Amino acid sequence: MSAVNDTKLSSAVFLLTGISGNEDAHLWISIPFCFMYGISIVGNSVILFIIKADTSLHEPMYIFLSMLSITDLGLSIVTIPTMLGIYLFNSREISRDACFAQLFFIHSLQCIESSVLLLMALDRFIAIHDPLRYASILTLPRIVKMGLVCVLRGVVVILPLPLLLKRYRYCQSNVLSHSYCLHQEVMKLACADIRVNIILGLFTKLLTMGLDWLLIFLSYVLILKTVLSVASHAETFRALNTCVSHLCAVLLFYTPDISLVVMYRFGNSSSQALQIVLGYICLLVPPLMNPIVYSVKSKHLRVRIIRVFIK
Repeated sequence: MSAVNDTKLSSAVFLLTGISGNEDAHLWISIPFCFMYGISIVGNSVILFIIKADTSLHEPMYIFLSMLSITDLGLSIVTIPTMLGIYLFNSREISRDACFAQLFFIHSLQCIESSVLLLMALDRFIAIHDPLRYASILTLPRIVKMGLVCVLRGVVVILPLPLLLKRYRYCQSNVLSHSYCLHQEVMKLACADIRVNIILGLFTKLLTMGLDWLLIFLSYVLILKTVLSVASHAETFRALNTCVSHLCAVLLFYTPDISLVVMYRFGNSSSQALQIVLGYICLLVPPLMNPIVYSVKSKHLRVRIIRVFIK
């Protein structure tokens, strides 16, 4: 009898949740998700294709942009299919192992994207502060090593989280409040002392995205100091204009994420709907908007994209 109860309590699946109270409108809700999924996949794929095909774009700035596009593609592929499964087919069940895998990829890809945004800030700082040595500092082998370090950091820092979750029994409700798996939600369903997960989750957030955000902020302080001290007004505007796309990407990525972290730590049950909306914004908006922002702001990239589609 005890074994039966343990089996029942330790459910093999989690139940994902769409937007509560709007089950009748799920089909209509799926339309913007399908649209965002398609635009994200096509937009980032076009960016990658253009950069790979055009040798004149094989520069540090565009190589970092291709890294950002690869990360955004990964986030879209990992998250949106489970959302569409709920809204199109009411497919709410996800196995425990699949849930752990999804949360690992979501958090590690977010960590990698944060690292890439930091590298892009470094790229802008070097281009403005030391333009004559720009190409000699950011060589292709050095950029490849930077990219590998970003991936390695994301994997090593995040991997302990699902491994710890896998060891727990789950006898609470197996219903998650999002249409995808997140570490901070899954750990709350465990029938165990989760203080290690809480501390480790906060530590990894501060060590990765928190530290990256601080270094990006410092890089822009140094950029402003450089352009204001040595350049004319026209040169200042020209230099800062090259940073607009990156600043937009930083704001799109960090603003909803920081808001979500604050709400998870200090929010209450009345803020759950806002948490769900912010969760969608965190995962869906950056992959959707980054290729659009860079295509609009980068003249070289925009011209080449137009040539491809006109042909």
